[in-house]
Amino acid sequence: MTDEYQDKRKHGRVRLLLEARWQGLSGKHEARVYDLGLGGCYIESSGQVTDGERIVFQVQTPDGRWLILHGEIAHQQPGMGFGLRFLPLAPPTEQQLAEIIRNAEGVGT
Repeated sequence: MTDEYQDKRKHGRVRLLLEARWQGLSGKHEARVYDLGLGGCYIESSGQVTDGERIVFQVQTPDGRWLILHGEIAHQQPGMGFGLRFLPLAPPTEQQLAEIIRNAEGVGT
């Protein structure tokens, strides 16, 4: 990812590995989330997306629950994955994400 995308972020991200599944114009896909923040994430997937496309995806939390999120493709690396900017989060969803992020940050300390 280029520095241009990092500079545009309003929220920091943490590195962690979470199972995910998503659905977009190209169908349903299995994937992995490799970094996560309150503003978005990077999803490793061979599924095809287009910049600006909106997708629905689920991420499996460390405790095994599935969290449903909605986002818009910010950038892509065809055959590898894509950066996703979250659409506005409901307060409970934002709280769950914040907890996952806090716990992931605590692992490295």
